[in-house]
Amino acid sequence: MKRCARILPVYAADTSGVCSALYELGGMTVIHDASGCNSTYTTHDEPRWYDFDSMVYISGLTETEAVMGDDQKLIDDIADAARELSPRFVAVCGAPIPMMVGTDFEAIAAAVEEETGTPAFGLNTSGMRSYLAGESEALETVAEKFCRTNVPGTKELSANLVGATPLDFSVNGSVESIRRWLADNGFGLVSCLAMGSSLDEIARAGGAHVNLVVSAGGLAAAKALRKRFGTPYVAGVPVGAAFSKLLAEELRSAAESGKSGAPCARRKNGARGGLAVVGESVFAGSLARAAELDLGEPAGVLCPLETAPELTAPGDAMIPGEEDAAERFARAGGVVADPLYRPVCPDGVPFYGLPHEAFSGRCFRKSIPNLIGKNLKRWMKR
Repeated sequence: MKRCARILPVYAADTSGVCSALYELGGMTVIHDASGCNSTYTTHDEPRWYDFDSMVYISGLTETEAVMGDDQKLIDDIADAARELSPRFVAVCGAPIPMMVGTDFEAIAAAVEEETGTPAFGLNTSGMRSYLAGESEALETVAEKFCRTNVPGTKELSANLVGATPLDFSVNGSVESIRRWLADNGFGLVSCLAMGSSLDEIARAGGAHVNLVVSAGGLAAAKALRKRFGTPYVAGVPVGAAFSKLLAEELRSAAESGKSGAPCARRKNGARGGLAVVGESVFAGSLARAAELDLGEPAGVLCPLETAPELTAPGDAMIPGEEDAAERFARAGGVVADPLYRPVCPDGVPFYGLPHEAFSGRCFRKSIPNLIGKNLKRWMKR
């Protein structure tokens, strides 16, 4: 019963991660499941839904189709929609029921592509993992399938921004602030995977000198770009004046040397006894590093989500369940987490609410701060 949650909600699922990563790229995303998954995504996980059109659909899987099987109906429905809407690509992903009946999404996508001539790919989501797993698979596929190999490198120093979605950064200006930070530090922006850039811009990603990975969901895509084009990557989010400066230096060094790194994970202290930052590993690690550099506070990360070892520091810990979270919170000198974590934080441990779109959805959307650059110190003072 250790993984049963009585108090805490779950993070957005991998299906939402796929939809969020592909939202602005002009493709059609089809979630294969009964009606309901699409409204959950659009209502709680997608702040762009009412301001920015995107082709995100549900297949309307019935109980009879799930039991008896009728993949041809799904293929025909997707093909008909693709011929009518002319998307740049078709992405097919699933939820728990298709997972249980063993749906082959790659085969379905191949049949759709053969029938329509539209590029199509299947993503093996199940609704049982977090948004980072779906985002990672989607962005990696985009990097492998659509980034052109005949793109010349830019003459001036340039970067791609990899792993940016509203599930981690909301729509509060944070991604725009990172773009400005890159420009202020002498980096031209080739593309952003995947907020604010078109598929044509992303196709030129191979021309950049370095990739800035701003979430664990972007790491697989950055590694795909490194394999295809030799582009190094640096993992971190420019929060806090001191860490932002350090991150810019790391980006320049990586562009010159070709060596990748994760400065967000280079911290001296763990979460035990110090400030514990809860959340996605790249942003939380960057915030913890900024707390050390800007505020002189020992800090570490408590990560409830999928991540890679290279994105964590010694002393960081995984908290897959609310009992794990409560136990670790009790040892911390303070906790920075989404406000919905407050009920499992013991009395006497200072709690600092930092809303996370992928966890609490629209509940605290209007109060999600933009912490890029020097904004961190102002937020900490408040």
